[in-house]
Amino acid sequence: MSERVPYRATAGAAAYDSVRPLPVSVLLENVRSMYNVGSFFRTCDAAGVEALHLCGYTSYPPKKEISKTALGAEDTVRWDHTLDALTRVKEHRARGYEIAAIETNDRSVDLFEWTPRFPVLLMFGHEVDGLSAPVLELADTHVRIPMLGQKHSLNVATAGGVVLYELLRKFVALRR
Repeated sequence: MSERVPYRATAGAAAYDSVRPLPVSVLLENVRSMYNVGSFFRTCDAAGVEALHLCGYTSYPPKKEISKTALGAEDTVRWDHTLDALTRVKEHRARGYEIAAIETNDRSVDLFEWTPRFPVLLMFGHEVDGLSAPVLELADTHVRIPMLGQKHSLNVATAGGVVLYELLRKFVALRR
């Protein structure tokens, strides 16, 4: 059996050498679970995103519940906290970002059919209620993840991983 090695030490990592940072930022609005926040830190680090914006009552480091799932990524990912998500979204719009709400609604396009315009600000909301109406109104694009089961949603942190890695795949494909 071969020994585990970090991905960046493998030959397959070469295709991603020039990607960092991935031109994507993530905004969490009112995510209540600190474990979900920690998971986002970990995924944002893994995908090489620019920044993680924690908004509203979303918790922020230092918190042991965040650290438990972040495993140190709270120290490697650029992050900030603000109560006002609208201001953070408007700042990204002024810098030319496509604003993408990850929500299932009548306006949503399928994640796998979406052609993002990099750079992108991905917005994820409360685990049950989603993004607030004012934040949703600022989105250029609403994106849904296909759901084939009886439940019509994923855990927010799991959804974050799905969307971020699809954006990483699309960004690398654009550069080929």
